[in-house]
Amino acid sequence: MRIVLIGQAAFAEQALAALHQRGEEIVHVFAPPDAPGGRPDPLKVKAQSLGLAVSQPASFRGEAAFEQFKALGAELAILAFVTIIVPERILYTPRYSSICFHPSLLPRHRGASAINWAIIEGDAETGITWFWPDKGIDTGPILLQRRVPIGAEDSTGSLYFKQIFPLGIESMTEAIELIKAGKAPRIIQDESLASYEPPCRDEHAVIDFGKPAQVIYNLVRGCDPQPGAYARLDGTRIRLYDAGFETTAETAPAGTVISIGEEGMRVAADGGVIKVKRVRIEPSTKKVSPHELGKGLQAGMRLT
Repeated sequence: MRIVLIGQAAFAEQALAALHQRGEEIVHVFAPPDAPGGRPDPLKVKAQSLGLAVSQPASFRGEAAFEQFKALGAELAILAFVTIIVPERILYTPRYSSICFHPSLLPRHRGASAINWAIIEGDAETGITWFWPDKGIDTGPILLQRRVPIGAEDSTGSLYFKQIFPLGIESMTEAIELIKAGKAPRIIQDESLASYEPPCRDEHAVIDFGKPAQVIYNLVRGCDPQPGAYARLDGTRIRLYDAGFETTAETAPAGTVISIGEEGMRVAADGGVIKVKRVRIEPSTKKVSPHELGKGLQAGMRLT
């Protein structure tokens, strides 16, 4: 099958590797433009190593982009971790149209931070979806889905790299086989079940110690590794990572650092204790064990 791959980062790199190993005819690869002074995207590097044609458009809008895409004669376009807008007329140009990966059980958690919000909102499970994209944001008909349980200690990082990433690559090959066999579903999404959240950023990552411990714990996990849930310590932002949870009742006010040791830091909350193995105090960009900070972070101090 003549395939165009559009994507970025490690997920698209592995998708390309899987397509190449299967012997698919990859007619073109679209990767992001190189960041000024930065490393080229892994997808670009992988495509070049395989001797494939690569383009790095800043936009897919305009006649030139459309004509280039149309001239490729693709049978299928695969969108693997795409953040750039791809217009409908390009999506529908290939013989079998286009399919797109999304790291949630659509229509729940549409948007760029689906994994973050699944954890922040306390979902017991999430999953992956391959769907037929249209002009909306993650609104097209569903091709296939696979469910993934969210563990009690999963963070956005662990859930993505240990479960969602490999399952997304594995299910991509299944989706292609369904398309080849003429058996690929197009299940219309149930809008009554739809949710959309914005990209998870600093304004969503503020810890409120007036909220229940479980809510705080979910926020810390959902913002790990990015953007990093944060509180304040003497007016300075302190971000919390690698969290655990204890239901132990504590009489100390919420936000109080109960103890610090080699195993991490224990912080009181309403209804439990948040255990934190790594922290980052701004403006430092380095994540460290709390006990490495010495007098800068001690038992009895209070995070607000």
